[in-house]
Amino acid sequence: MLNNFDYWTFFGFFAQFVFLMRFAVQWFHSERQKKSVIPMSFWYLSIAGAIMILIYAIKRGDPVFIVGQFFALVIYVRNIILRKKSEDL
Repeated sequence: MLNNFDYWTFFGFFAQFVFLMRFAVQWFHSERQKKSVIPMSFWYLSIAGAIMILIYAIKRGDPVFIVGQFFALVIYVRNIILRKKSEDL
């Protein structure tokens, strides 16, 4: 395993960490408000993490993660659009 550890592997782990942080942020906000909430930062971290994982997947040539992260990005962006529209009402 250590023979395959390069800068891209480090980038992949960092991408996963960014993606994981969205759950920590969501948990923190929910605990503060004593109810389940999804803050906008959750969606921004989702997009950042998904883009990073997509870049990693493209570099590694992994079609499963490429397709999965691409479609996940569409969902994350759509959620931000929906939230922005509801805030404008």
